[in-house]
Amino acid sequence: MAKGHSFLSHKLHSLLGLFPIGLFLLFHLTANYQATRGAEAFNQTVGLIENVPFVLVLEFVFIYLPILFHAVYGLYIALQAKQNVGNFGYFRNQMFLWQRVTGVITLIFIVWHVWETRIQKAMGAHVDFDMMANILSSPAMIVFYTIGIISTTFHFSNGLWSFLVHWGITVGPRSQRIATFLTLGVFVVVTFIGLRAMSAFIL
Repeated sequence: MAKGHSFLSHKLHSLLGLFPIGLFLLFHLTANYQATRGAEAFNQTVGLIENVPFVLVLEFVFIYLPILFHAVYGLYIALQAKQNVGNFGYFRNQMFLWQRVTGVITLIFIVWHVWETRIQKAMGAHVDFDMMANILSSPAMIVFYTIGIISTTFHFSNGLWSFLVHWGITVGPRSQRIATFLTLGVFVVVTFIGLRAMSAFIL
């Protein structure tokens, strides 16, 4: 019974990492990328998002609660995990390790980012281009956000590879090797979008 519960929890953890958390990451970075078109374009995008009906309820149901479960169970997996030398080669074991490391870094980054933006909004601040420009006016924050973005995009991309394996989509060595190159491409593209968006706020 315990093994069955663990199996379902692991499946749910993997699924939530892609739907809806992964989709939200792509949406969030794409929205932030509008900053490359100028402050007005970014502020207009934020305004459209803020005007979505029941946006706070939607955020809790489809973003915060899934992230909370994914984070808590992910930490449990990280603490219980052992290297799978018998199942995967050296490269995949390194990816296995970095998935756990970036998971912790990403969690810290998300908590801080939510504090700096959504929590501050609840306390009366206005989320706009100037807010992000002010946050990234500090060199320390630029380094922190760079590490956070790269960690998040790696965790998402490598997690996508794991999702394909755990859900039986890539079962053989050849399909898993192809998935490695595809997810590497995803990592490069999504990381570029994230870092390019961040650079637009650095004045």
